[in-house]
Amino acid sequence: MTDETWPSDWMRGVLGLCVLRTVADGDTYGYAIAQGLERAGLGTVKGGTLYPLLSRFEAAGLLEAQWEPGDGGPGRKHYRLTEDGHRELREGGARWARFADLTRTHLTVSTPASTPATTPRKQP
Repeated sequence: MTDETWPSDWMRGVLGLCVLRTVADGDTYGYAIAQGLERAGLGTVKGGTLYPLLSRFEAAGLLEAQWEPGDGGPGRKHYRLTEDGHRELREGGARWARFADLTRTHLTVSTPASTPATTPRKQP
């Protein structure tokens, strides 16, 4: 877990896969998914972000949902991955890992200070 706040554009890029990964652990519901993401170090994911994503995944056939009665309270919508959801998690996770490796390599490669990309051009 981390107290670091990640840029929202980074989160938009990876949140879907992280939600699928969290649901892959077993039948779960929205609040538990948000808690799992927070425990993983991704910070607080608000319901206004999470629930529309879950709805899109359900409509796309990546998740199945079922209402379960609550224990003395309101029911909860429980989610589980479909076969397509498992496939998307495997394939998307592999693509994301390649992309993360590419960006890590690109950001850590040292370039000489005299390369044209870092040296201003002299005006004639």
